[in-house]
Amino acid sequence: MLSDMFRFALPLSLAVLVTSGSVLAGQVPAAKRPDAPQLAPYVPTPHEVVDRMLVLAGVTKADVVIDLGCGDGRIPIAAAKQYGARGIGVDIDPQRIAEANANAKVAGVEHLVTFKLQDAMKTDVSGASVVTTYLLSASNLKLRPLLTAQLRPGSRIVAHSFGMGDWTPEKVDSFADAEGRTRMLFLYRADGQVRQ
Repeated sequence: MLSDMFRFALPLSLAVLVTSGSVLAGQVPAAKRPDAPQLAPYVPTPHEVVDRMLVLAGVTKADVVIDLGCGDGRIPIAAAKQYGARGIGVDIDPQRIAEANANAKVAGVEHLVTFKLQDAMKTDVSGASVVTTYLLSASNLKLRPLLTAQLRPGSRIVAHSFGMGDWTPEKVDSFADAEGRTRMLFLYRADGQVRQ
């Protein structure tokens, strides 16, 4: 009887391991993959800053907002909840994507937002009318060719804290947040020219 229990328990244990997200088809969670670039550490954007980013971009119901490095999904969720916009969040950390999906459900906007476990550098942003980032300066520089090659003229890019190198922003919003910390938001507009 005891030997029968081990005979059934071992295959069951292996089945659980093989079907888990971290082992299935040789996949390793993105946050632990050595090939997944760290574009920035995870630091959530305060909700008041999220609101100002969306106002600066002039988000409306007609927009598709893609947040590169979406963390817990607060920017796409706010765009959907406040403006009725479609939101897409991209992050390499499966834990953040799980949080984002849970937050979208709580906010009641699952029908308007999608979250993807994906490398921001390999994301198709061609459908976006607004792209938001809270990434390091070096990461924003790496994204510039992708953004200019894919975004339609008139699409807006809003960067929190770190600008896009030598690109001249259309607008800069500098303000003190509720904790007295100075925040900088940069608005750029795609003009159809592919740039580095």
